[in-house]
Amino acid sequence: MGHKQTIKKLKNKSSNITFDEVASLLESLGFRQENKGKTSGSRVKFLNNDGVPIYLHKPHPRKTLLSYQVKAVVQVLKEEGLL
Repeated sequence: MGHKQTIKKLKNKSSNITFDEVASLLESLGFRQENKGKTSGSRVKFLNNDGVPIYLHKPHPRKTLLSYQVKAVVQVLKEEGLL
């Protein structure tokens, strides 16, 4: 799936968007993935070049993000003028 589909899912606040889709989109938008230390477990931080963070938990056992996670990603991307 291309990034256009992922953006469409984000804008529609889809309940069927995976962590991997969002991670790929964020990386294409200049965010880099950082785990929060060696014991971070499923907690992941994405930072852009300006240091703006997006925090997510890798969902398990499901693969899709929860609605609050989708809303948080959309909010940051809108604030950064990327959506």
